[in-house]
Amino acid sequence: MDRAIAPSIQTQRQRRRWLLGAGVAVVALLAVLAFRSVLKPGIRRTDLLTATVATGDVEASLSAAGTVIPGREAVLTSPIQSTIRRVAVAVGAQVQPGETILELDKDLANSSLAKLDDEQLRNQNKNSQLQLTLERSLNDLRTQAEVQAVKVRSLQSALRDEQQLLKIGGGTAENVRQAELNLTVAQLEAQRLARQIQTQQRSNAADVRELGYTVSMQQRSIAELATKLRQADISSQQPGVLTWVNESIGTTVQAGDPLARVADLSSFRIRATISDSYADALHQGDPVVVRANNTDLRGTLTTISPSVEKGVVTFYAQLDNPHHPALRANLRADVFVITRAHHGVLRVKNGPFYQGGKEQPVFVLKDGRAVRRTVRFGDSNFDFVQVLSGLQAGEEIVVSDMKDHLDTPELKLKD
Repeated sequence: MDRAIAPSIQTQRQRRRWLLGAGVAVVALLAVLAFRSVLKPGIRRTDLLTATVATGDVEASLSAAGTVIPGREAVLTSPIQSTIRRVAVAVGAQVQPGETILELDKDLANSSLAKLDDEQLRNQNKNSQLQLTLERSLNDLRTQAEVQAVKVRSLQSALRDEQQLLKIGGGTAENVRQAELNLTVAQLEAQRLARQIQTQQRSNAADVRELGYTVSMQQRSIAELATKLRQADISSQQPGVLTWVNESIGTTVQAGDPLARVADLSSFRIRATISDSYADALHQGDPVVVRANNTDLRGTLTTISPSVEKGVVTFYAQLDNPHHPALRANLRADVFVITRAHHGVLRVKNGPFYQGGKEQPVFVLKDGRAVRRTVRFGDSNFDFVQVLSGLQAGEEIVVSDMKDHLDTPELKLKD
């Protein structure tokens, strides 16, 4: 026969079932939370590059590739067509003004100079002969003029005689008219000779001047070649360092061909190239920053080449301190042309995270997490990016490349 279960026992059994159900629910909840924690995306803290937002200056700039060149460099060229006979100074040596660097063969130039001297002597002889010939012609005309003058005086006397005979009845009017005619013809001839003498004098002067010009031109050619011969021993007019010399002894060089370069290495300037798409943004007087051997040097853009070669524009910059010890000839340098400057603005160090846009997501470190946030940026340069909104001074952001996590709102930082 069955007996009824006591109420206390039933209550105890019901309480046990409730406790068991609650325990199962708590275990299930803990399991879900643990599972979510395991699935939550994370990243190692040591794999991240970070930077702190701070206040400072941002100078918007254009980047160019630069080369350090001597502030002054003399290119020594061949004054004559010749061959290289001897190289007296090695590259890298210090040279003084007037010191012979390279010698050219002078035999051909000496022969040409001797030929010019002979031609000049012949021109001078021609000048003497011409003056004698012209003087002889002029003397002949003068003699003819003197003879004609005597003839005119004789005809004047004959005319007076005929007029006197006509008065006393011993002559005729016809004789008088004939005497007058003869005198008129003689006077006209005398006038013609006088004009011919003047013309001959002017012609003689012109011929003498023409030959004088030829003599002067020849003399200048002689002096010029003599000067070039003296310059055939190639030397510098300024002290410096020999940076290059044509060492091919026996090689034929033409007049004007470069033979050596002497540079003043006590001061330097910058030659830089940039894409022609930025040509309109370059202006003389723009400030520049030159980064050479991890040293930043400031200067000014001085010259812009008017031509474009192979899609690039060349410009030159003068440094504020052209004697800085970090500068070396032909040293590669980064050149930044400053287009705008902002002072006392929020900025963050430039890095792979910056995509060049005005607005983009970044990850801000906070309480062991990297939280995605949209930030507006302004101008930038190689070192810093201007922050317009979305960040505050003192906040730390990830500057590593985070494009693989741009769809993740939050990342857990792992030690």
